[in-house]
Amino acid sequence: MTPPAATSLREQLLSLIARLPDGDVQVGPLVDELGTQGMLLLVILLTLVFLIPVSIPGVSTVFGAVIVLIGVARMAGRALWLPGAVRRRTVPAGRLRGALDTGLIWVRRLERITKPGRLSRLTDGRAMGLVNDGALVLGAVLLMAPFGFIPFSNTIPGVALMCLAIGLLQRDGRMVLLGHVANVLAMVYFAVLIGGGGLAIRELFLRIWPA
Repeated sequence: MTPPAATSLREQLLSLIARLPDGDVQVGPLVDELGTQGMLLLVILLTLVFLIPVSIPGVSTVFGAVIVLIGVARMAGRALWLPGAVRRRTVPAGRLRGALDTGLIWVRRLERITKPGRLSRLTDGRAMGLVNDGALVLGAVLLMAPFGFIPFSNTIPGVALMCLAIGLLQRDGRMVLLGHVANVLAMVYFAVLIGGGGLAIRELFLRIWPA
């Protein structure tokens, strides 16, 4: 069932959070709750948990996979499909609800700076739509990178996905641009992490087996 119309994005998300069941939450019913027209709203909902320093094991992989499928579905112009294994995955409802409630603080802040129709060249047209949907896929892949134990490794891709989804939903090109910039920052950050890790491993080998 598609969520009822609300006066703001924040109220739509609050309505969805209020309807979360007790116990563990399956990904499938969470997706079904939004329907085929709420894919961008679902991206926002799934990324809220990554905007605060709270780690729920396995969430970035599952939620990232769902967002990848959302991006692919939007690029293909089709309804969202999820494999059975993803639909059956569960996350703790209590921790999820608490993280979402806190993440809504960021939605309030982002809502204040959105303006529909701004830099419309970044949101209008089929070609730009493919670029933006491809950026959703890229952000989701970055979110799934195995660096969850490192600070900001989930937050930066989460911000990118949040800005892209809100920008596309509100047709605000500046928010979309911020999403693209955050994706680039995430790639730079990961490159630094990988490069630093490689140097640390090399130094360790040199200490153990000096030339």
